[in-house]
Order: sequence, then C-alpha cells, then structure tokens
Amino acid sequence: MLQRDIIPIFVKFMKEKLLGKNPEELKSLVAELGLPLYTGKQIAQWMYVKRVRSFDEMTNISKAGREKLSECYDLGTADPLGYALSSDGTKKYLFPVKESGTAIEAVIIPDEDRRTLCVSSQSGCKMGCRFCMTGRQGFHGSLDAADILNQFISVDESEQLTNAVFMGMGEPLDNYENVSRAITALTAEWGFAWSPKRITLSSIGVLPYLKRFLDESRCHLAISLHNPFPDERLSVMPVQKAYHIEDVIALLREYDFSGQRRVSFEYTMFSGFNDSKRHEDGLIRLLKGLECRVNLIRFHKIPDFPMEPSPDMVMENFRDRLNAHGITCTIRASRGEDILAACGMLAGKHNGQ
Repeated sequence: MLQRDIIPIFVKFMKEKLLGKNPEELKSLVAELGLPLYTGKQIAQWMYVKRVRSFDEMTNISKAGREKLSECYDLGTADPLGYALSSDGTKKYLFPVKESGTAIEAVIIPDEDRRTLCVSSQSGCKMGCRFCMTGRQGFHGSLDAADILNQFISVDESEQLTNAVFMGMGEPLDNYENVSRAITALTAEWGFAWSPKRITLSSIGVLPYLKRFLDESRCHLAISLHNPFPDERLSVMPVQKAYHIEDVIALLREYDFSGQRRVSFEYTMFSGFNDSKRHEDGLIRLLKGLECRVNLIRFHKIPDFPMEPSPDMVMENFRDRLNAHGITCTIRASRGEDILAACGMLAGKHNGQ
C-alpha cells in the first residue's frame, strides 16, 4: 500500500480530542463511558486550570476511569518539535499537526512583565497576501480547537502568559468555529478564565464571520489594511476582491469601540507603494470618525517579493501626520526577525535548536 493511501485511513481512526470541549460536552462523554457525571467537571479543571498534558496526571479520577478515557479519547496535547530563540528574547515554537501531517508555529513575545503568545489558527493560509510567507505557502488545513489551545498549554511559558494575539499562521475568521471554541475556553470561568481584553484577533476582514465575531465576542480586533486604495490593496491582497475594505469599515462603524474593546488597523509599510502623503490622506478619509488606532509595521524582506521596507524617517513622518489628524498611530516594534518570527515571516519551518 502506498503512503498516500495510508494517511486517510490513519486520519479516519484518530481518537476524538477532549481539549476545547466544555463541561457539559465532557459530562456527556463520560456518561457514555459509564463514569460519574462529575468526572466531566474534573476533566475540565485538569485541562484548563491545571493544564495537565496526560490523563495519567488526573489523579482524582480512578485509574480505571483514566484507562477508559485514554482508550477512547485523545487529550489533544502535543509536545513542540523544537524552538528557536531570538537575540531579543522572542521564542518561536514549532508544533505538529497530526491531521495534515504539517507543522505550525507559535511565538512568545516577552516585554517587561508581559508574555504575549502569537497564536496560529491554520496550517498555511488561503488569503494569498503577496508579502506574507504564510500566505505564499498555500493552505494545508484548519486547526481544531485542541491544536489552538495546545499552543497555550504546551509552551514552557504557559503559566506566565498574560496576553494572546491570533496573528500567527492562517486567517482566524476562515476557521471561525474552532477559533471561537478556543476563545470560549480561554475566557470562560470553567476554562482559563481570561478577560477578553487579554486577547486580540487579527483578520483581513472576512465579512460574514467578522460580524459574528463582533456580536459574539468582546475580544479586541485588528484589521489588516496595508493600503487605503482598493485597487492598490488588491494588488497585494487578493481578498480585496471578495471583501472590500470599504465594506469592512462600514461594518465596523456599526459598533462601539469607545469603551473597553478596541479596533486597530495593521499597516505594513512598503517604500514607494503605500507610504506617501496621498496614502496618509487616504487613510485619514477612510478612518475619519472611527474610534481606532493604526499600527505601522516594518516590512521584513522575504524571498521573491520585490518591495522594500519604508525608511524609518518616512514611517515616523507618516505616524506623526496621522496623530496630528486625530488618528492614534504607533510604530510596532519589530521582534524575532533573526529567527523568522516577525510579522509575515511564519512558514511552519523550524530553523533553530
């Protein structure tokens, strides 16, 4: 039998994962195994509060019960394949994805007393942004909730995490059901019990799911903008053809961002492409009256893409003019470029220890 014939059979008989399920779902599963209903709550506490990585560690569940669980289900955790450490302290982990036979990356960004996890939601990406290494590798599959939450549980810094940004590999709103399930586990009292203010989701603006996210979540939102002019944005972001940035902004205007939830716009700057006064004026017109901030991002050179990063002075002038027109604008610090962990550089390939 050829290897390509074996893989679908292996996937078909993979055990169902428990990580990502809520206590009621767990209660139903343990009932089917003939275990006490309270075992479901115990499993949730072990997974989300104590963050154990095997059934054997669930010591208040009987040995026979743990054996039944292990026989029928997969907890859903997986050890990282390795990591790379940047000179600036950024740490990039590589995790396996069993279903697709690929790997994804998650990045720890330290900053004084903060530890932010940059989370992946897909292996590869369908969006095809020309300046992004993830988008240029194609799409290999969406992560399930267990694969997403495993990034929180299996990094060495799990207990020190203060924030999370869904800005890793993939488009989170193209995998909305699993991302939503993971966010629920992160923010629910029975789960990690994080405040939604600790989580930011980044999207190019997949409109149907963007509306659901805004209605169903209180997490922060970041929109990948990169150019205020539709035809120019389309030249580097094919998604502009399906989801116009003007329609994304119109939807955002229906929501209140003056309180604790905020919306920001990511703007990677390319020399001579989107860093002129004309682009400043276009951004000012596009975002006028919307409570938001703009994060300017230094472009990190990638193979076979012709554009160059904007000079520092150009970025600083761009920032200052937006601020002068009442749009809060900052230049995001570049982290982890030496290990290919910076914005747009994740490709599911390990280059380090």
